[in-house]
Amino acid sequence: MLVSFNQLICTLDGEPLALTENRAAWRCSKGHSFDIAKQGYVNLLPVQHKRSKDPGDSKAMVAARREFLQQGFYQPIAKAISTIVRAEAARADAESCFPVLDAGCGEGYYLRELLADADIQQHQVAAVGLDISKWAVMAASKTCENVRWIVGTNAHLPIADQSIDCVLCVFGFPVPSEFLRVLKPNGCLLMVEPEAGHLHELKNVIYADVKQETERSLTMDGFIHKESSHVRYVAELPNNQQIQNLFSMTPHYYRASAEGKQRVAELASLKVQIAVGIHVFKGIATSSSSIE
Repeated sequence: MLVSFNQLICTLDGEPLALTENRAAWRCSKGHSFDIAKQGYVNLLPVQHKRSKDPGDSKAMVAARREFLQQGFYQPIAKAISTIVRAEAARADAESCFPVLDAGCGEGYYLRELLADADIQQHQVAAVGLDISKWAVMAASKTCENVRWIVGTNAHLPIADQSIDCVLCVFGFPVPSEFLRVLKPNGCLLMVEPEAGHLHELKNVIYADVKQETERSLTMDGFIHKESSHVRYVAELPNNQQIQNLFSMTPHYYRASAEGKQRVAELASLKVQIAVGIHVFKGIATSSSSIE
């Protein structure tokens, strides 16, 4: 059962936010007010927390990602995430709410897949999706109601201390201190990151020389690593549109030369390796808690 998450804080002064009587805005006791957009999301990203006028993914990038993910190319990753979160929810107090934060939610794909899981629906899940891109959050809010969709930044999460059971950070930008602050004492952090070989075939097209990949460190300030699982498979992209959609989702889109982009544009189809690690972390203060 999906329930509302209401433990938001003002990004200007840290005070708790409350919905106004007409449910049109969030307001703190000091009078700061944040209107709820007609699509249902709220923008809690103040100007001083922006590094550009329009930070995060552009409208075009969000559309490409949505089209790519809707085709199911990353569905095995979403399924693996759901399996872990489902196990965490089962260990939580059955009578209490289980808040999940997708920190860097993009257009909401992984959170939607999680909430569609029949076993997850047996729990009182309060879902929060946050992204710095207003275009991503706008797209997400159109496809999944009853989720608290927020434009914000992981560097200053507009969420109360110790109010979240599970933080998801999928191909995102982790801020360990903020994740630790918002997690409940026995909460968990799920980091999803690319591993060696991920998108290797695409990189071979983009670059003349593909550098050897090194293993990523499994350390996170304030956290202890508990376990990892790995998702590996080959995805068949049947046309150039889907190849371009994937390309635009990756950092390689910005790093590629004009020649590399041209080679991608000439591809008719592509088989590409997907290789990611899903790493579970617990706060050091709760490191004695085991994941069974």
